[in-house]
Amino acid sequence: MLPALAVLAAALCFATTGTAQALAGVDASPLAVGAARIVVGGGILGIIALLRTRPRPSARTAKGPTAVLIAVGAAGVLAYQPLFFLGTRENGVAIGTVVALGSAPIATGIVDAVRSRRLPSGRWMLATAVALAGVVLVSGVTGGAVALAPGGLLASAGAGMSYALYTVCGKALIERGWDSTRVMGTVFGTAAVASVPVLLAAGTSWLLTPNGLALALWLGVVTTAVAYLLFGWGLARLTAVTVSTLTLAEPLGATILGLLVLHENLTAVSAIGLALIAVGLGVVSAPSRRREKVPDATAPA
Repeated sequence: MLPALAVLAAALCFATTGTAQALAGVDASPLAVGAARIVVGGGILGIIALLRTRPRPSARTAKGPTAVLIAVGAAGVLAYQPLFFLGTRENGVAIGTVVALGSAPIATGIVDAVRSRRLPSGRWMLATAVALAGVVLVSGVTGGAVALAPGGLLASAGAGMSYALYTVCGKALIERGWDSTRVMGTVFGTAAVASVPVLLAAGTSWLLTPNGLALALWLGVVTTAVAYLLFGWGLARLTAVTVSTLTLAEPLGATILGLLVLHENLTAVSAIGLALIAVGLGVVSAPSRRREKVPDATAPA
C-alpha cells in the first residue's frame, strides 16, 4: 500500500494548486504562473537529480531514444502548466481540475497503447465512452444552468494529455533502469531551464508582491517538488495507468476545496457528470491492474 499512499499524498498536494491561485488573487497570466511553478519546483528537482548516481548501463538506454523521452516528457510538463491554469481560470477550480485530471487517465491509456502497440480492450472502450459522457455533462452543453467556456474545457483536456505524456515517458525511463528521483529531476529540471525565458517574457512583476511570492513558493515547493518526488516513487512501483487512476484523488480534493473554501457551485447535471467520469475511470483501471505486471527494472536500485 505504500506506493499507492505515496501517489495519493502527491495527488492531495496537486489538489491545492487551483485553490492557491484563486486565494492569492495575483495579477498574472496562467502562462506566467505555470512557468514560475516549474522554475521553482523543477529547479529543486533538478538539483536533487544532480546529486543522484547515474542510471545503470543497459542496452536499452541508447542515447537517442532516451533523449527523446526526456524531451517529450519535459514538453508535457511545459504544456501542462498554462493549460491547467487557463482551464481553472475560465471555468472555476472544481470543474477545471476535474476535467483536466479526469481526462488524464484516459489520455494515459491512449498514449500507453500507442507506445506498446496494443489495441485497447472492449471494456476499456466502454469505460472511455462513459467517462466522455460525464465530461459532456460537466461541460454544460446539455442545457445545464452553468455556462462554461469551451476554450477552458479544451485547455483542461489538453492538460490531461500533457500529463499523460510525461507520465508515460517517466515510466519508460524507469523501465530502462533510471532511479525514479533522477527521472523526475531530469524531466522537470529540463522543463525548468526552458521555463526561464517563458517566465521572463510573461512578466515577473507579480513575483515582487507578498501574495505572488507566496504563490510561487507554494506551487513550486509543495505542488511540484514534494509532490513529484512522491509521484515518482509510486510510479516506479506501479503501472502508469494505476498511478494515473490514483491521482483522481486530486479532482476529488480540489472539488471539496472549491465548494467549501471558494464557495463554487455545481448543478445537478454537472454532479452526475462527475459521477460518470469517476465510474468510467474506475472501470478502465480494473483490467489493467489484473493483467499488467511491473517490470523488475522498476525495483529500487
